Parts: sequence; structure tokens; C-alpha cells
Amino acid sequence: MKKQFNRMRQLANQTVGRAEKTEVLSEDLLQVEKRLDLVKQVSHSTHKKLTACLQGQQGTDLDKRSKKLPLTILAQCMVEGAAVLGDDSLLGKMLTLCGETEEKLAQELLVFEFQIERDVVEPLYVLAEVEIPNIQKQRKHLAKLVLDMDSARTRTSYQRTCITLWPKK
Repeated sequence: MKKQFNRMRQLANQTVGRAEKTEVLSEDLLQVEKRLDLVKQVSHSTHKKLTACLQGQQGTDLDKRSKKLPLTILAQCMVEGAAVLGDDSLLGKMLTLCGETEEKLAQELLVFEFQIERDVVEPLYVLAEVEIPNIQKQRKHLAKLVLDMDSARTRTSYQRTCITLWPKK
């Protein structure tokens, strides 16, 4: 309780200008700290929009994703239509060829989305939701420690002044 009181008193004195404030961060680091919130905002919104652009479901294995992909469903429909019409008809041959092509496109899209998720979406999420909040938490802890250090320094200099002015007899 006393420590919190001393911390609040020191913060008030620094705000009013009666106590000096120790600066532990260089000017460059202060600029980086100001941009940190912007980076968090941008990475969070980019992650959200990029996730919305993905057609497959995130986090599931490739087979489950493939079955729910619209291109795969279209390919299956074409292949089934070709089977109904038979391979001897021109439309049946065309549907078979188009169905196989759509299936290859679906597989390529699936691989592409998987790579995007792994190489872009997950790192953006880690940056926005883990790394930047951790940096901000450490910065608050540093500010608290600096305030404690300044408070202790002020109390020590006050005690020295008291001892000098009123020596014990």
C-alpha cells in the first residue's frame, strides 16, 4: 500500500513538474512505441480481411477443406453429369474434361490457401494478438519500475537533505 502511495505521489510530482522524470528509452524507441499501436491495428485488420478472403475453412485438414470448396463441388457435379451422359457423347466428354480441370484448380487453390494461411495469416495473428500485447505489457512494467526507481531516488535524496539539515545529536 505504501509502495503504491509513493508511486502515485511520484507520478503526480512528475506530472506537475516538481520531480524529474528518468527517460530510459531513446528517441528512436519512443517513435517505435508510438507506431506500435498502428502496426497492431493494421496487422489485426489485415488478418481479419485476409481470413475472410479464404474460401476454405481454416484449421481443418486438407481433405475436409477440399470437400467443402465450391470448385470441388462443381467438379464432382460435372463428373457425375458426364457419367450420366456417358463417354460416347460430346457433352459427356466435355463435362469429364472440365470436371477434371476444375478438380485440379480446386487442389491448386487449396494448396495456395494453405500456404497463405501458414506463411501470412498465422504470423499476422501472432504479431497482432501475442507479440505486440507482450511488448506493451513489458513497456508498462518498465514504466512502473522506472517510477519506483525515481520514487526511491527522491526519498533517498530527501532523507540525505533531512540528515544534513537536522543532524542527530
